[in-house]
Amino acid sequence: MVEENSHQHSANGSDQSNNANYKFTPRQLDAQKRREDNENHRMISMVFLSLLIDLLAFTMILPLLPSLLDYYAQHDQGGLLPVLRSRIDSFRDLLGIPDTHKYNSVLFGGVIGSLFSFLQFIASPVIGAASDVYGRRPLMLLTMTGITISYCIWAVSHNFTLFVIARIIGGISKGNVSLSTTIVTDVSTATTRGKGMALIGIAFSLGFIMGPMIGAYFAMSSGGKGEALYFKPALFAITLAVADIIFIFLFFKETLPTNKRAGSLGSSFKDACDLISPLSLFLFSAVKKLKPSELQMLRLLGVCYFLYLFLFSGLEFTLTFLVHRRFQYTSMQQGKMFVFIGAFMALVQGGCVRRIRPGKEKRVAVIGIVVLIPSFIIIGYAQSIALLYIGLALFSFAAGTVVSCMTTVVSAYGTADQKGTIMGIFRSLGALARALGPIFASVWFWSMGPTICYAMGGVLLILPLIGLSRVVPLKLEH
Repeated sequence: MVEENSHQHSANGSDQSNNANYKFTPRQLDAQKRREDNENHRMISMVFLSLLIDLLAFTMILPLLPSLLDYYAQHDQGGLLPVLRSRIDSFRDLLGIPDTHKYNSVLFGGVIGSLFSFLQFIASPVIGAASDVYGRRPLMLLTMTGITISYCIWAVSHNFTLFVIARIIGGISKGNVSLSTTIVTDVSTATTRGKGMALIGIAFSLGFIMGPMIGAYFAMSSGGKGEALYFKPALFAITLAVADIIFIFLFFKETLPTNKRAGSLGSSFKDACDLISPLSLFLFSAVKKLKPSELQMLRLLGVCYFLYLFLFSGLEFTLTFLVHRRFQYTSMQQGKMFVFIGAFMALVQGGCVRRIRPGKEKRVAVIGIVVLIPSFIIIGYAQSIALLYIGLALFSFAAGTVVSCMTTVVSAYGTADQKGTIMGIFRSLGALARALGPIFASVWFWSMGPTICYAMGGVLLILPLIGLSRVVPLKLEH
């Protein structure tokens, strides 16, 4: 009996000593991998929902801008509004743009949009770098808190100056988009990253379809019985933003482990300049751990991305001028046109981009730019609605593919503790392009006419096309 117990004890001790060297069976490894894949898929879905909620509030203001301008013109005779309107009028007269309410509203919206994009250009790299140090979740909560504060100021913006302050705070805080792409990068693999980036694109498409519809409803129903026009839409935006904060707090898990974080943001003047200087951003100077060949490819991608979005966003902005001037489109008809673009983009992203095989993203981005060249030429020459919509369909295909695919290519670069910095810089270059593109495109449109403007835009797309064709993408890790 003693011998048997001794034998049993020896066997148990042997089992315990082997636990440290225990090897999982293939079935257990497969089960563990499935659990990890399910958790990553869940996290990507959370990013999609959070971004969609945010974009509904963000895009809701777009159709409200003309009505807001009229409201502040009636209720705010002093302050910033007359100064801004004077500058816009001077710009309009310089280009020879007709002095009509429609064009004035488009130019006003363009100025506000350019200001917002320029602020994102400044803030995105800093927010991305901070997320490499402090984690993604805290920065997501911080940026959404800033966005909520901006909506709260909008809700009490009885004058135009307060409205602009609200937009400034919102622009500085709008780093959640680059953080969303970084989170997708954190939790995805070669087989899932493209799908994750496509979901972000779908969130944008749906947001830019549904949000303006909500804003149009508020534009028609608000402002009665002495009520301020901005109050109800601002209150709705606050509700969405608070719901997004609660959603992030309850369901978001940190995707950057503590042991993979960067040591610090850096305290030197050069470190600060690397995150805000345009030249340093184009050179990706804040990225320290890449091989020279990889850094060269990343810089080339950044330049291609900037050139593409500079031309794309500029001609997208002048679409409103073109269809109103050539086809006498009303605001409702223009709204339907942009709904068509957004719906087509969503179909492309959901049906095509999500199914792109890993490693083929650059090729699809090149195809998207190639398709955009005849799109611009067709739109510029179109004298019929049918031809216009053929051009818009090609335009929508490019809009649904190029940015998502280029973002996926860029996401392969850098170590975990610099992903936020890289994606923030990449997003920043796009924001700078969106800030400058509409200004230059408006000059071309009104000085040379829509046909030459769009033809020139199509020809200039050859530059990012040549650059992108020379990029040698990194292989995504599995």
